[in-house]
Amino acid sequence: MTQASWWKQPLRIIQPNMQVKDTAAIDPERLARQLKEMRANTVVFNVGGIYAWYKSEVPYHHVNEFLPENGDLLGEMIEAFHKEGLRFVARYDFSKADDYVYQNRPQWFVRDVEGEPEIIGAKRPGNWSLLMSTCINTGYRNEELAVPVLEESLRKYDIDGVFFNNPGTIPCQCGSCRDKYKELFGVPMPEHRSEYDRSWGSLCMRHNIELLNATIKSVREDTPVLGYYNLFNERLADRKAGTDLLCTEPQNVLSQGVRAIPEFWKPALSVKLGRSRAAAAAPLGILHSCPGMDWRHTGLPPAEYAFWLAQIPAYGGQIWHSLTGVPDTIRDKRIIRIVTEHNRKEEMLAEEMSGAESLAGVALLWRAGKSTEGWADGLVNRQIPFDILPEEAADSDALGRYRTVIVPEHYPAGAEEIARWKAYVKQGGNLIVEGSLATDERKALAELLGIESRSTVGESLVASYLRFEGAGNPLQSGMEDTEIIPHRGRVVYCKPLDGTRVLATLVPSFSPLESTGAPPERASLPVEHTDIPLALLSEAGQGRVLYAPFSLSALIDEFKLGEHYQLLNNIVETMTGEARLLRTSPIIGLQATLYRNGEGLLLHLVNGTGRRPLANAVPLHGIEVRLNAALLPNAASVSGLLENGELPFEYKDGELTFTVTRLDVWDAIKLR
Repeated sequence: MTQASWWKQPLRIIQPNMQVKDTAAIDPERLARQLKEMRANTVVFNVGGIYAWYKSEVPYHHVNEFLPENGDLLGEMIEAFHKEGLRFVARYDFSKADDYVYQNRPQWFVRDVEGEPEIIGAKRPGNWSLLMSTCINTGYRNEELAVPVLEESLRKYDIDGVFFNNPGTIPCQCGSCRDKYKELFGVPMPEHRSEYDRSWGSLCMRHNIELLNATIKSVREDTPVLGYYNLFNERLADRKAGTDLLCTEPQNVLSQGVRAIPEFWKPALSVKLGRSRAAAAAPLGILHSCPGMDWRHTGLPPAEYAFWLAQIPAYGGQIWHSLTGVPDTIRDKRIIRIVTEHNRKEEMLAEEMSGAESLAGVALLWRAGKSTEGWADGLVNRQIPFDILPEEAADSDALGRYRTVIVPEHYPAGAEEIARWKAYVKQGGNLIVEGSLATDERKALAELLGIESRSTVGESLVASYLRFEGAGNPLQSGMEDTEIIPHRGRVVYCKPLDGTRVLATLVPSFSPLESTGAPPERASLPVEHTDIPLALLSEAGQGRVLYAPFSLSALIDEFKLGEHYQLLNNIVETMTGEARLLRTSPIIGLQATLYRNGEGLLLHLVNGTGRRPLANAVPLHGIEVRLNAALLPNAASVSGLLENGELPFEYKDGELTFTVTRLDVWDAIKLR
């Protein structure tokens, strides 16, 4: 394998985050053997920045004072890794520096509006110097320190790849930032972070990473740069610039308590977003083994850890384990077992996932925000295969690849977007549009949505309901025994055009919130039926549009009621119909992803059911799976590669059907 192509192959990365005081515990040859036994094929290890793990000669590059006086520990480690067939990715962190650097070069550091520097760990116990945040627009992170450090280390060591930790923009009011802001935007830098131009942070990071990448390529032309992107930062193009291989960090932070527990789909969506922009290789998912940095010396509960890890490969990503220490210094040895077992499974599936193409009939237009997350939550929990389309990727060709496209509330609807959506529907696409839009957007979209041009957004409602209208209503499927389901929030009051079918209407609030519980004798509905629509279905050209003039995504995000998940499922079912690719037993917490694998199919099932954080895996039994028969008309076998083995199957009513006997954590079902 050539230097230029090694990182385009399936990767299983382990990053031992070494504490400098444990430097003496590193035995390079032993460490290399241990990581290979844990099924890693790539190692990320500290090289420079806050600490130099070699005897750097660059002024103000703080050398790890715990390095052995004799020999070259970093060189010995790289040699040992390469001897075991492990690639070496150098980790640099230029976001902070020792306080003695500040004393000598104060112009390199972040300043607040009062001109004070940002100090990290001022109250930390122990005999430690202070760390101080460096500014991304000054010499430390650019030509004066970072560039010469890269040049020095890349020339001295056989480094296979480069990763920059914490490369983002730290809010700063120093002179360099003020000057650059004025140059970029033509106005003085605001004092408050909330008033910055939205592109400021991403542009600064882009300029810095492009400079560092160019430096790396000038020394070692084929050395890839591994760069961050963030699920909640939609400026992915800026994040991707200067980066060869994307990586994301969906931490499972449990130390903030169950009320702040991360959504169970966080790794899934993070990888999906990266796949939408990945080119040469699938994105990397960096998962920390700990339940929070304040508890970094212990491990996640094993069941929770295994579930979190499984989402990375199931959604088409590559794993990157971040551990506190090397195997000999890790205090929670359960981590080693979980990592080894997960890597073994990834190794088994590497060939199957190589070149696998996502199969999804639904696209979710992505813009960071609660409305988009609510839709993603519902799609994941109802096992509906979908792709994410960021704003810069949602062109006409991209839309045309999907049977159904979802436009979540607050998604920008300018003239170009509206023109694309109209053309998409005219050519046979199905569009789902949700929630309130700006006045001009509603007018421009009115005909497409099947409503009159005049509409208005009402007050936020409580104690209100959605009523299903008409016999055989497709949105009522699975809820035939109830005529109403809970509603809350704002409604766009609109009127349907002739030919538009109203599938649901509003039952207005029967009471203010403070009096809904007492007395029950006065709890009757003053108005049981209105003609105010909550779901409208219209046709345009060869396609259809379903408009929900309220926020279903907000209901799912806040309440997670089964009725709202069922309504979302029914909306997608109504729009996709016989073209829907996958149906499974509707189990909240079950995740499903579908891929074309050569001439066959590969279905990943991940079990996240149970109360989180998961103390134990809660096995699922008898999961019914139905695949559109057109995907694989003549299957010869169906088998679970990780947990189930051979599974009986049959073709029935245009679907390939089978039952997964048991799912503990994760299985990959191969159909050929």
